Order: sequence, then structure tokens, then C-alpha cells
Amino acid sequence: MITVLAGGVGAARFLRGLVGVVDEHDVAVIVNTGDDTECYGLDVCPDLDTVVYTVSGSSNPETGWGLVGETWTTMDALERYGVPTWFRIGDQDLGTHLYRTARLHQGATLSEVTSEIARAWGLSISLMPMSDDPVRTRLKLFDGSEVEFQEYFVRLHHDVAVQSVHFEGIESARPAPGVLEAIANAETIVIAPSNPILSIGPILAVAGVAQALEKRRDDVVAISPIVAGAAIKGPADHLLTELGEQASAAGIAHLLTPYASTLIIDIADEALTGKVMRNEMRCVVTNTIMGSKEVSEELARVTLASAHGLPSRS
Repeated sequence: MITVLAGGVGAARFLRGLVGVVDEHDVAVIVNTGDDTECYGLDVCPDLDTVVYTVSGSSNPETGWGLVGETWTTMDALERYGVPTWFRIGDQDLGTHLYRTARLHQGATLSEVTSEIARAWGLSISLMPMSDDPVRTRLKLFDGSEVEFQEYFVRLHHDVAVQSVHFEGIESARPAPGVLEAIANAETIVIAPSNPILSIGPILAVAGVAQALEKRRDDVVAISPIVAGAAIKGPADHLLTELGEQASAAGIAHLLTPYASTLIIDIADEALTGKVMRNEMRCVVTNTIMGSKEVSEELARVTLASAHGLPSRS
């Protein structure tokens, strides 16, 4: 079994490649739910849905999120009533959130609903939230205000300086069923290219997850989401800088060295190989910019090979 820690578009694109080179039944995915929110009275799980839509081949290729061929009639109708619609949900996507919200109100757990949604989209991967308990990522801005993740990311376009990050509800959150087992029993564990603070951070903060990864460190491969000092998508680069970390592949190595023995970096960062290795990590250099399914599949092959100590250059 291959277990992947995932959050955001980069992780979803990696998974799209992974299921192209291994059997879906052999893949378990633990997904960040710190981005989850209630919007228009609905329970919305952006990272879980991005994985489902991308792996099923239904996501919007231009944005990396949402669905291809989406329409926005409902948002237009809400605007008529003066409802703020800065968090836009397409008409097809709305069906997913309506189903999830109804099932949760019926007493189903988020894990159960997630499995139902994955099956409905034809997926055979074992897809699980990091926790069935609500966790919400909140960011304290330098102006002293505090916002939830979606306000920061969507309404404010992540164009504001961040002073600190915390995960509301994390103290009482427990791993979802199967999460710790997926880490303990995996042949290979991959930390997908995701924001280390906002996407991987909440997963690691769930009780027992960080410790479980530390025990399996020799079998954990991480992929840097930073290329040439910048994030491919999202605010990871400037957020790292604001929080006193290095916005570089070497910085990612410093953050993830307790959990991963190998870091895959992009060709553009080959000069940083030595700095990565100073963190007692192997360094693998390859193309990590997943502009096509073929590149995603090749990155998946390199990742799996590196987990078994094969040559560190693709």
C-alpha cells in the first residue's frame, strides 16, 4: 500500500499521476480538512473534493479546482438577494456539498460520507479525512485581526501578511478511522507537494500522526512544493517567509526532516542538493512541475523508485 498525505491542487495532481502507474486499490490518501468551511449553510471540504475531482479526471484544468464545464446560476441567484458570493460554488459542485451536508445531518461521519462521494465518482482509492472532528485553520494577520482559511485564501486573495497560524479544534481532534493504520502498514508514504504550513501542518497536528510518521521516517518521501524560491500555486512561499522559515527547497527539507528521509526537488533547485542533504535527507532531482498527466505519472514513478533507494537522478 502507498499512503499519501495530501492537501490542495499540487497533491491532487500528484495523485492523478500516481493512480496512472499503480492500482488505485493500493493507494490510501489522508487529506487535510483544516480548509473546510460552512458556506451558504453547507459543509464544504475543498481539499477532499479537489482530490476527488482531479483523480476522477473531472476537475477544471485551468484552475485546478472545481469542475470542468461548471455553470454559476445559483451564485447569480444569490447575488440578487444581496448575499456575498466571494466564495463561489458552481452548480455541479453544489450537488456534492448538498449531499455531504444532508448525510452529516443524518448522523454519518465525514469519513463515511467521503467514501460514498469517492465511490460515486468511480474512485477505488481509500480516501479519508485526517479527522472526523472539525478542525479549522485560522490565521492571525499583522493588523491584529484573525480570519479563517477561506477568508484569507479566497476573499483576501492571500495578499495579506500573516503573523501566526493555529488550528482551532485540534486539541480534541482524533485521527479518522484508518489514518494511523494507513501510515503504519504502508510500504511507502508520500508527503505530496502541498503547503507545509496550511495543508500538511494540520494533518501533522492531529494526535498521533506526527509520531506515526517519525516511526516510519525511512519509508517517507516528501516532494517540495517550492520551486526556485516560489510556490507553483498558492501562498506557500511568502507565508513561509512571514513565519520566519526559508522559502526554498532547503527550507522544506528543514521543516520535514523529522518525518521524511527523502526529499524530491525540482531541476531548477539542483544547486540546493547539498543544503537538503545537510538535513540528513536523501535528495532526488527531477521535474516536479506537473503541467500534464504524463509529467505527474513520471513524478510518481520517480517518487516510488526513490523510496526504495534507487538512483537519485531521473
